[in-house]
Amino acid sequence: MDVRLARRLAADLMGVGESRVWISPDHLDDVAMAISRQEIRALIKDGTIQKRYPSTPSRGRIRMRRAKKKRGRGRGPGSRKGPRFDEKDVWVAHVRAQRRYIRWLRDKGYLDRSTYRRLYRLIKGGSFRNLSHLKLYIKEHNLLRKGEE
Repeated sequence: MDVRLARRLAADLMGVGESRVWISPDHLDDVAMAISRQEIRALIKDGTIQKRYPSTPSRGRIRMRRAKKKRGRGRGPGSRKGPRFDEKDVWVAHVRAQRRYIRWLRDKGYLDRSTYRRLYRLIKGGSFRNLSHLKLYIKEHNLLRKGEE
């Protein structure tokens, strides 16, 4: 029994693709005999021809990937989006700039030895976000001996 015409007409009437048209295996003879849209409409109304649910993509692969990521796989720097800065390198750059600045202040005579050591330890402890934050701290606490730089 050839039901290709019926399948095509039913798909058109129901507004779905041909793969989503279900035809009852018990009534294949009736469906093969139907050649008009009106007959197909009647078969749809009877329930002989029905619309299948759309198939959704399988979530199996997603579940597997999620389980792997939970174990720490696929979380390296090559999988990340956005700015790719190594946090340690950023930290080192900030600390070096701050130390260079207080060393310059000490060498020029703006800082005494004890203040230099205290600031050095504060920098090491991460007290300052950046160089401008360190300068603000120095200014607010009046730590410079001579005139400002």
